[in-house]
Formats: sequence, C-alpha cells, structure tokens
Amino acid sequence: MKRIFIILTITIVSCVTINADNANTRIAKANHAYEQELYNDALSLYLDEAKQNGTSSKLCYNIANTYFKLNDRPHAILYYERALLLDPSNDDARFNLQYVRDKAQIHEDSGTSWLATWLHRRVSALSSNTWAVIASVTFLLMLACVVAYLFSTLVWVRKLGFFAAGTLLITLAVTLASAFYVHSLAVSHNEAIILAPTASLSTSPREPKDKSEVAFEVNAGYKVKIHDQVKVGNTLWLDVETTDGNRAWIRSTDIEKI
Repeated sequence: MKRIFIILTITIVSCVTINADNANTRIAKANHAYEQELYNDALSLYLDEAKQNGTSSKLCYNIANTYFKLNDRPHAILYYERALLLDPSNDDARFNLQYVRDKAQIHEDSGTSWLATWLHRRVSALSSNTWAVIASVTFLLMLACVVAYLFSTLVWVRKLGFFAAGTLLITLAVTLASAFYVHSLAVSHNEAIILAPTASLSTSPREPKDKSEVAFEVNAGYKVKIHDQVKVGNTLWLDVETTDGNRAWIRSTDIEKI
C-alpha cells in the first residue's frame, strides 16, 4: 500500500512538473515569437497558455501588447483592462491602456467629478488583498494604541494613544471600504468592451427596423456597463450603459466582458 502511495505521489508530481515545463516552454516560445515580430504566432501561443493554465495580469498584458502590434486596438484595450482587473498595481498596463485609447481617439467621459475620478484611480491602484493587509496592520496598531491608553501610567503616552487610536480607527474604516470597493469591482464582471467596429445600440432588445429605433452608435474600444440581459429568439441582448450615462440594448456578440 505504501509503495502504491509513493508511485501515485511521484506520478502526480511528475504531471505537475510536465505541465509547468510545457507552460514555461509555451511562454518562452511566445516571447521569442514576439521578439521576432511574429505576432500572430505569439498571440496563438499566449492565448493557448491562457486557455490551458488560466490568465494572469502579466499574461493579459503580453496578450494586449501583441494585439496592439497586430493593430487590433479593441482587443488590446480589453486585455489591458483584464490585466488591471487582476492586478490594479500594474502601472505598465495602465500606461499602455491610456496610450492605446489616445491612439484610437477614445475619450470616455464618466460624467463624475474630478474628485470622484481621482479617488477611484487612487483606490483601484491597489488590489483588494493589499488593502486588506493595510487594514490588518492598521487594526493591530490601533489595538496597541488602545492598550497604551488604558494601561500606561504616563499622561503623555495616554494622550498620544487616545488620539492615535482615533486616527487609526478612521484609517481602518477607509482601508476596509477601499478593500470592499476594489473587491466588488473585481467580482462584478459587469463591464465590457465594444469589439464590433461600429455597434448600433437599439431602444429595445431587437434589431432596429429603422433609424428611429437606433438609440446611438458606439465605436470599438469603448467601455460599457451591463445592467440586464434578455434572450430574444437566438440572440442574447444586453442592457448596457456607456460611461457618459446613455443606456440602450446591444447584441452580446458585439461586446466581450472584461
């Protein structure tokens, strides 16, 4: 029985090692193809790696770069967004995303104040796990300050502990709120990128019969938020909202979720 267990363990470890070696080989080949400007080959290898072993921020970033080299800006934007969703601290992805948007002349106006936009960028620059770690450290420091206030015999230490604990309590609330906010963004999966060259959004979940039923048109690369969905016949229609607050219906095949 012990021998069988050892054999099974060796077999499992070997399979894991082989899969890791295959992944490393695939990534190495993809990187080499990219360096040789064989972008179609590189993209195929990167996408195969994502299919076989799942995605990561770095892999999505490489895929986005490759799509950009192939002059496919909508897919480049999609994968830069995915890279940032997986790792909000990926500054390279953030910079390249803005660069591609500028090149594609995509200027999204969220309609929110500059303060709200600034806060969103600052908060989403860190992952929910990072915010959770900061919150944990803040909580421990706050406890230390409370202990100092309750048990110290020195007046200045008690005063310092009291005011520091109050400040850290506010900081803890902010960090916890930031962690929940970033986590909600990561798990909501309700944002998508327009991939159709020009998507005609309808006033109702059906094909527009004439121009009066066309709400507006959106070019490829723009981001939308999905609110609802309904299937009409064989077509899935999505109720989406653009960053400037306009809502209409679009075919699911015209967009892809981030």
